[in-house]
Amino acid sequence: MNYPIPSDMSRNTLFGEGDVFVLFGELFGRGYATGLVDEARKAGMKIVGITVGRREENNALRALTVEELAEAEKRLGGTIINQPLMAGFDLDAPAGQPTPTDLLNKMTVESWKNDKLDWTHIEMCRKHGVDRFKSTLDRVIRELDGMIPEGRNVLFAHTMAGGIPKAKAFLVIANRIYKGRGARHMSSQDLIESDLGKLILQNFDEVSANTFQHLLDASAPIRERIEASGGQVRYTAYGYHGTEVLIGDDYRWQTYTNYTQGYAKMRLEDIAREGWAEGVKATVYNCPEIRTNSSDVFAGIELSLLPLLRALQKEGGGAWVEALWNECQALLKEGVTLDDLLQKVSDYQHHEAMQRFYDFASWPLPNSPEQAEQTIGTSGEIVQLHKDHKSLVSDVLSYHVVTATGQLIFGETGSPAGPVLWLNHDLVARQLLANEEASKKPT
Repeated sequence: MNYPIPSDMSRNTLFGEGDVFVLFGELFGRGYATGLVDEARKAGMKIVGITVGRREENNALRALTVEELAEAEKRLGGTIINQPLMAGFDLDAPAGQPTPTDLLNKMTVESWKNDKLDWTHIEMCRKHGVDRFKSTLDRVIRELDGMIPEGRNVLFAHTMAGGIPKAKAFLVIANRIYKGRGARHMSSQDLIESDLGKLILQNFDEVSANTFQHLLDASAPIRERIEASGGQVRYTAYGYHGTEVLIGDDYRWQTYTNYTQGYAKMRLEDIAREGWAEGVKATVYNCPEIRTNSSDVFAGIELSLLPLLRALQKEGGGAWVEALWNECQALLKEGVTLDDLLQKVSDYQHHEAMQRFYDFASWPLPNSPEQAEQTIGTSGEIVQLHKDHKSLVSDVLSYHVVTATGQLIFGETGSPAGPVLWLNHDLVARQLLANEEASKKPT
C-alpha cells in the first residue's frame, strides 16, 4: 500500500500555556474540529477563530451581528476575528451579473446532463470570489498578527470544506446519487462529466483545498516573525481519503463511494506536500468516517465506522470497551444484538459488489447500481435494528472518534511525521484505550 501508515503517534511536546491556536474555519459543532479545539483548550492555548460570515436574503455577505458574534465566541471558547471569510465562488459575480448559482438554477432535473455553462463567465466569477476571499484574508491576518506575542508557538487548524451550490436541481440529483437505489439510482460519473459537475468540482477545490494554500501564503509573515523569535508554527487540515478498518481479522483500506469531494481532498494533500517541501510543517490528516451534519448526506457512510467496536476488542478490550458495547447494545431493539449488527456490516464488506472499491490507487471511483444497493440498503437495514432512529450506535462511536482524532492530531502536530497521514481504526482504538488507562491513574 503506497501511503504512510503510522504504527503510533507522538504526544504533544510543543504546545502549552500562552501558545496560540487559530481555527481557520467556523466551529458549528458535531464535527472533527471540536476534538482538536478541546485539546488546545486543555493545553492552555489562546484560541482565536474566524467566521465565514452570513448571507443576507439578497446573498450579500456580511460579518456577524453582535449577538451572533457572542454566540459564536461562546461556542468556540475564544476570540473570533469578525471578517466574513466565506470560501467558494458559487454566489459571486461582478455587480449586476448572474452568479454561478443563478445559472445553475436555470437547469432542471430533466435537462442538466445536456445543459452547458458559459465558462468565460464562470471563470470571471471564480476570480471575483477568490479575490474577495484573499482580500478579506489579508485583513484577518493583519488583525491576527497583533494577537500573537513574540516567541509563542502557533497552530493553524484548517477546517474549511464543502462547496455544494444551493441549486434546486442539484438537491434532487444529490439525493439520487447518494441515497438512490434501483430506479432512483443515479450515476456519480454522469454528474462529474456534466457542466454542472465540473462547476461543483471547481467550487470544491476552492473551498476545501485552495483555501489551505491561501492560508499558507497569507500567514507567511507571521510564520517568519514567530520562527525568528524562537517559536514554531504548524498547520493541520482535515482530509478524507478512505481509512483502514477491520475487514475480517485484518485492517484494510476502504472508502465511501462516491465521495465526490475526493478530488478536492487529493488537491489538499498536494498542497500540504508542496508546503512541506518548502519547509512548512503542514499536515493533512485523513480521518475515519463519522456522522456529522454534513456527512449525513452520504447514506451508508457509518458502515465504515461500526467496525471500530471490533477494533477496540482487538487492540486490548477491557472494562471500558465492555461498557461501551453495553451502551451501544442498549440502543438496539429487543432481540437484536450488536453481533447481529456487525454481521450485517461484515456481509456488506465481503459482498462481491464491494471488492473493486478497495483499490486505493483507483480512488475516487464512481458509484454503481450494485454498490449503491449494498451501501444504501445495508445502511437502512442497520437503522431499522435500533429502537430510535435518531439515537444510533454510529452517533456514540462518532463522539469517541472525534475525541481520539483530536488527541492524535494535537499530539502528532508538534513533530509531524509527514505532510499526509492516515488515522486508521487501530490508532483510534489504541488512543481510546490509552485514555481509559490514563483515567485510572491518580492525579
